[in-house]
Amino acid sequence: MAPLNTMIANGAKRAAYGASQAARVLWYTGHYAYGRRLMGPLTEPGEAPYAEEFGPLDRDRLKSSFKELFHRDWKNIEAGEYKLPKESRRMPSFRRMLRESRDYLSDAQNVARRKHTRGHSEVLTEAQRAKYPRYYLQNFHYQTDGWLTESSAERYDMQVETLFTGSADAMRRQALPRIRHALSGRDMTDASLLDIGCGVGRFLESVKDNWPVLPVTALDLSPAYLTKAQTRLGRFRDVTFVQGKAEDTQLAAQSYDVITAVYLFHELPPAIRQDVVAECARLLKPGGKMIIVDTIQYGDESGFDILLENFPRGFHEPYYDSYCRTDLSALMDAEGLTKIDETVAFLSKISMFEKLV
Repeated sequence: MAPLNTMIANGAKRAAYGASQAARVLWYTGHYAYGRRLMGPLTEPGEAPYAEEFGPLDRDRLKSSFKELFHRDWKNIEAGEYKLPKESRRMPSFRRMLRESRDYLSDAQNVARRKHTRGHSEVLTEAQRAKYPRYYLQNFHYQTDGWLTESSAERYDMQVETLFTGSADAMRRQALPRIRHALSGRDMTDASLLDIGCGVGRFLESVKDNWPVLPVTALDLSPAYLTKAQTRLGRFRDVTFVQGKAEDTQLAAQSYDVITAVYLFHELPPAIRQDVVAECARLLKPGGKMIIVDTIQYGDESGFDILLENFPRGFHEPYYDSYCRTDLSALMDAEGLTKIDETVAFLSKISMFEKLV
């Protein structure tokens, strides 16, 4: 039997985890409900409903899968796979929460307007076309400014957590045990990790929180999002920031032990998706691992397929359906990356591939 002190400490940690996650779910679910009411049905009045390929949503399974995610998250923490998340270790800033809430609720009206008018190309200008590839210049999720401005970067975390009703961080954290496995037995100061499409650095913050001496590189195409990542990760050492395309990073070949991609691949057109895999294969050292966290795909949870089918209809996601139909193993095999692990965590799937030679 564990010592009494250990049992008390574990009980306190579990209570802190449970209370913080329940509060987060309640907070973000409330914002989600408001946003959904503004967005309305998938089709506008007078439009014919979409022809649906898949059967009805399994709502009971959706609820149980949601609960299973947090149970797994806690078990990983209890087993020492990764630390208790920071929101369970300290009180949140209520001033920041209220500021983010006001901004989200205000901007949700702009998002709804774009949805109703199919306004997904506001960022497609001649000036921006000179800087960014065409596939990037869209108002994904109908969000204001796409991924191109400081205000968009400030709003992004709130939007993602609201979309997933407080579960996005828990889903991301399921990649941490794979990183631990990939670097098992290694001197962390002598290893290297690249996060492609790092966004505002939320996932890398969890990585550095758990392995502060691990050198990491954060790559993103958006200067505004990369600046936000620099602010978020500023307290950590050994972080390199690179502004560039995931399909053409200009980084040195065979220079990384681990490459991570979190919610990136479903945002890419099929041809670019293949180019990104080829670039990652070039960047990985022999024996290196690639870890992908992204949406589940058709067939992973058959009762959720209708949810995946309708997602790009309600939120501008032009490449989502093609991703849901992509054979990830075949995509990786074509570039010499072999799948060694895969797990589903609520609405996300975590896949790990190895470069054998």
